[in-house]
Amino acid sequence: MTIKEVSEKYNITQDTLRYYERVGMIPTVTRTSGGIRDYQPKDLSWVELALCMRSAGLPVESMIEYVRLFQQGDSTFAARLQLLQDQREVLLEQRKQIDETLDRLNYKIARYQVAVETGKLTWKEE
Repeated sequence: MTIKEVSEKYNITQDTLRYYERVGMIPTVTRTSGGIRDYQPKDLSWVELALCMRSAGLPVESMIEYVRLFQQGDSTFAARLQLLQDQREVLLEQRKQIDETLDRLNYKIARYQVAVETGKLTWKEE
């Protein structure tokens, strides 16, 4: 696939794809004999991983480290595992905070639904 096709497929800019490759968030993309990027399934898998991890809040530096470890080979399994486990912990904490916020919002929404139905607040506004 061309960079344009990949950009359209994942709804990201071509500049973003070039950036991911330039900084090492994805390994060097397969090229044609003329040097044009020719994304293969393995390249697309890396793009998908980078997008997934970025949407989850993984820092760019962590993704670069993950790719670097991958490129060093099988001896880095433990380090890659630790990096992913650390990120999972960060995400679990974020989810906990989001769940707490949703609980509070749901409580307030329920109270305002009663207020809309009755025309008055039955509690003091916080």
